[in-house]
Amino acid sequence: MRLFPVLAQSLALACFADGFLVRPRQSATTLARGPSIELKMSTELPSRQLVADGMELFRQGDVEGSIRKFDGSVPPGSRAYLWQRGLSYYYADEFEKGSQQFRDDVLRSPLDVEEIVWDIACLLRMDPTFPPPKMMSLPSGQRDRRPIMGIVYSLFRGEASEQDLAEAGHKGGPGEEFYALLYLGLFSEVRGETSKAENYMRSAVKTRYAKAVGSQDYMVDVAKVHCKLRHWT
Repeated sequence: MRLFPVLAQSLALACFADGFLVRPRQSATTLARGPSIELKMSTELPSRQLVADGMELFRQGDVEGSIRKFDGSVPPGSRAYLWQRGLSYYYADEFEKGSQQFRDDVLRSPLDVEEIVWDIACLLRMDPTFPPPKMMSLPSGQRDRRPIMGIVYSLFRGEASEQDLAEAGHKGGPGEEFYALLYLGLFSEVRGETSKAENYMRSAVKTRYAKAVGSQDYMVDVAKVHCKLRHWT
C-alpha cells in the first residue's frame, strides 16, 4: 500500500475550517481513510484547542481529564462528531456513553468502520452476547476501502476469524500489521481473553509502524494508553 508522507503534528490534531470538521485520525498512511484528511460536515464545531488539549491528556493516560476537555469543547448535551471522546469513554469504562458517541458519529459518517467496531466493543463490555444483536452495519453494498479494516469489521461481527486478521496483517505493510494487532488486542479484550489481548497489544506498540512512520497516528497513542492503563508494560 502506498504511504503518504507523515503530516506535521499540527495537522494530526483536529482542524476546522469554513463549517467543516477536518478529521485526520491517522496521519501517516492511506489507512487514514483514503486521503489523509477527511472532511465531515458538522453544525457543532468543537473548540480546536480544547480537543487538542483533550488528546494530549489522553496520550498522557489522563482519560478522565481528556473527557473533561472534550466535554468543554462543545455545548452541554451536544451530540457533536467527536470520536476522540468516544475512545476516552471506552477507557473510562463508560461504555454506554461511548456507544452513544460512536453511534452519533456514524449517523454523520455511515461508512466509518472503525466507529462501528468501537461501538461493538462497547456493547460487548456491557453484554458479552456475541455478536451483539444491536450492532451497527455498513450500508448495504458498501465496504471499507482499506482491506485490513474490512477484515476487522468482519471479525467483530463474527464473520471472520482471528487467524484471518492475523494473516492479513502479516502479509500487509507496516500499517496493516499494526492495525491487525491493535484490533486483535481489542477483540480479545472484549471477549474476555486477557492474556491474548496483552500479547497482541504489546506487539502492536512494538511494530515498525508504531515506532516510525505511524508514530503520530492517534491510534498508536490508543494502543500505548491501552497498555499503560492495563499495566502491560
